[in-house]
Amino acid sequence: MTYDRPGPGGRGWLLRLVIAFSFAQAAVSMARPAVSYRALSLGADERAIGVIAGVYALLPLFAAVPLGRRTDHGRCAPLLPIGVVLIAGGCALSGLANSLAAMAAWSGVMGLGHLCFVIGSQSIVARQSAPAEQDRNFGHFTIGASLGQLIGPVAAGLLIGGDMGRSSALALVVSAGVAAFSFVSLWRIERRTSPGSRPARGDKVPVHRILRTRGVPGGIFISLAVLSATDILTAYLPVIGEHRGIAPTTVGLLLSLRAAATIACRLVMTPMIRLLGRTALLAVTCLLAALLCAGIALPVPVWGLAVMLAVLGFCLGVGQPLSMTTVVQAAPADARSTALALRLTGNRLGQVAAPASAGLVAGVAGTAAPFVMLGALLLAAAGLGVRDGRTGSKGEEPGGGSVAGVGHDALSPPKVR
Repeated sequence: MTYDRPGPGGRGWLLRLVIAFSFAQAAVSMARPAVSYRALSLGADERAIGVIAGVYALLPLFAAVPLGRRTDHGRCAPLLPIGVVLIAGGCALSGLANSLAAMAAWSGVMGLGHLCFVIGSQSIVARQSAPAEQDRNFGHFTIGASLGQLIGPVAAGLLIGGDMGRSSALALVVSAGVAAFSFVSLWRIERRTSPGSRPARGDKVPVHRILRTRGVPGGIFISLAVLSATDILTAYLPVIGEHRGIAPTTVGLLLSLRAAATIACRLVMTPMIRLLGRTALLAVTCLLAALLCAGIALPVPVWGLAVMLAVLGFCLGVGQPLSMTTVVQAAPADARSTALALRLTGNRLGQVAAPASAGLVAGVAGTAAPFVMLGALLLAAAGLGVRDGRTGSKGEEPGGGSVAGVGHDALSPPKVR
């Protein structure tokens, strides 16, 4: 794999990318609850809010693979300002919308913008990082997402109140301004390269071949499981709190504690990989997260819940960056951005299917049941990580170069089942 370095600036490009991603993710994390409150003020019921949330996740599915195809043989950086414009426009126009149909449409635009930004930025990290640096750089990159997820909902909560219609509209307009701040650091992130340094244009690698490449399905599933756990935890912990008499403020602090632990995990990703090895780290953290998710269903005191959520947040912080490295290094050399797009497609499908499944399970077996379901999902992810590691990386040393069975020599052809 050819990778590009921005030259004398060292890793300054990565810091600028993390800052830009923090603003973009904070805007989205701020806007999504504000969209729900704005829709409620326009007379939406639970079903309508579900449709609006679904449009955010489903609409970009149709654009993910074409965007990945384009990025594989071109520059990645142009997708970043396009994404910021779409996010900011979707946020602002959602705040000005006066109908539920318009809210759904602009929510889809916001989701498309977020997809553009993430595909572009992940492709930059993959392209400009040496194979041995990818775990570290993807870990630092995802700190931007965690910071945004930590700050955005808090900011939305501070702005929304009293007159729900006006305050939610204000929160959406403010979130558009937050997204616009991303432009401050969108400079010199990607170095212009000569055509010869990019993958040669040839026949497109079929999607089914990418999905059959050893390591890619496992990386996609682990990412889906971890993201589903994060989403359902955010959605259902308030319900658990309501049933157990835990104040909403305390629930908010518990969720913030989870996000802070995820950030801490990503700061120490490299030494953990050196200590355990990538396969073992993925398997152990997914297994521990599975047990902790199931444990949330137990009637533990608040302090016990805080400890569990802190450890759970730390464990969940491993899956996303390592699954990015897994997919990047396993995929064919001229289809890495497409593989990342497929990973994001899996994430979006999980964002739609997991909450729906959790709702069905909760309706049948009670509000704690979704956490048991998450435990089973993460347990399957742990097993898949171990299986991929055993079939493809025999003799892997801690901190070694294999990811789900693919070594650091990215020029060697991937093995296809």
